[in-house]
Amino acid sequence: MEGMSKAFERVRALEEVDLHVDRREILGLVGDNGAGKSTLIKILSGVHPADKGEIYFEGKRVHIADPMQARELGIETIYQDLALVDDLKIYRNIFLAREFKKRYLGIVRLLDEGKMKSEAEGVLKRLGIEIASTDDTVRTLSGGQKQCVALARSVYFDAKLLVMDEPTAALGVAESTLVLDMMRSLKEHGKSVIVITHNLAHIFSVCDRIMVLQHGRKVGERYTRDTSVDEITDMIIGRGQYVSNSPKSAA
Repeated sequence: MEGMSKAFERVRALEEVDLHVDRREILGLVGDNGAGKSTLIKILSGVHPADKGEIYFEGKRVHIADPMQARELGIETIYQDLALVDDLKIYRNIFLAREFKKRYLGIVRLLDEGKMKSEAEGVLKRLGIEIASTDDTVRTLSGGQKQCVALARSVYFDAKLLVMDEPTAALGVAESTLVLDMMRSLKEHGKSVIVITHNLAHIFSVCDRIMVLQHGRKVGERYTRDTSVDEITDMIIGRGQYVSNSPKSAA
């Protein structure tokens, strides 16, 4: 994303923001409330149009007019509400709005429950997600397991870039660890991840690089190995002046 700018009436939510993510990279996007994080990812996911700026995906300039176009490119966004239906079975949630169907008597199209269940079990096993039965409803799952089901859905439909908005906000220590491990697994499977969170401990445990927004501007970015919680905190609250030390990808 290059030169992204967005205003809502008189409020400038973003001003000339650049963002890049490499293949097999986990990028932490941080900033205080109102910094512009959500606006930036909503432009990337097709929810909001940018007033100015260009988006390139896999080296090609793209126009993302709506969430469906983002998904077709391979960009999936997992918001805090996860877009799961508690009373539906797990395998039905993985294929929600993208159900497999089969013809009955050559005319009527029915849901192919068997194929969806088999495919759901396959992707969960491939990612190392332990769930007793995909026949259970989502309501029976823990918060961390729900996050993993949402991730499995994205992976099954060949997402190349996953954007996760506060994935551990309502989770305990054990469940947060499960989700962080899942992010590492996604990277090992060749995926890229943008994670938005206020939890800097989680950012430092899982992210390769950190980008900081403040009042709609990018104030800096650092490779995680080259920075500290104190430096990132200073960037977030506006203590000092910073510039990027992370070169753009050549990819």
